[in-house]
Amino acid sequence: MAAEHVPGGVRASWLVVDADTAEVLRRHGERHRYRSASLVKPLIALDHLRRGGEPSAAERALLEPMLRSSDDDAASELWDRGGRERIVHRTVAEIGLTGTEPPRDPDMWGYVVLTAADVVLALRHLRTAGSAGEFVLAQLRRFTRHGTDGFDQTFGLPAAGAEVDALKQGWSGFGLGPNETPPEPAAERRRIPDERIDLEHPAMHTSGLVRRGDRLLIVAVCTLHPVGTGWDTAAETITGLTRSLLD
Repeated sequence: MAAEHVPGGVRASWLVVDADTAEVLRRHGERHRYRSASLVKPLIALDHLRRGGEPSAAERALLEPMLRSSDDDAASELWDRGGRERIVHRTVAEIGLTGTEPPRDPDMWGYVVLTAADVVLALRHLRTAGSAGEFVLAQLRRFTRHGTDGFDQTFGLPAAGAEVDALKQGWSGFGLGPNETPPEPAAERRRIPDERIDLEHPAMHTSGLVRRGDRLLIVAVCTLHPVGTGWDTAAETITGLTRSLLD
């Protein structure tokens, strides 16, 4: 898909590569930086497993829902345990990521800076990262239809008709999910500015491994949508983009 076919007001970047040969099949703006939303969760999991080895039952109770159902509470717990920004520094060094950086606000793992190119590189790395990588991919293969927050996470690759082998989705800026309740009244949290990424527009990302004939592909599509865009509209947009990349 040519860049001019992206709907007006939407920013989109993508990269599609052959998982085995690293041949680039489709690309556009793959080094543009986005806030990660939940695409950082495989990095959090990989780092945790690298440091701790075989996970205990208690650790699996955090890792599995974080990877399968994009559970935010589990991500926050593991983010804190791993040293927050130190997780990013360690995984950047291990994988060789070039566009990924810690968030300005160390509390906000969803504001990690990343690119579609780095998402693809990280997913490819998992295939050769030993037992830790195998564990992460095994959970991404068992993705649930809905995230823990209640949002339907089958937009993008699954909705585009791809034969999905492993999936990790990300979203930010769409308000509370169907399963979430408003927090207790409190002082409004101050958002720390970050000139590297857009923190205002709703973000929706789809990534994973998909099978196309005898090939295994790695796909990452990152998008930003006009302020006020609803979930269904954003999901329809990114699904259409993803479908066009796989045709």
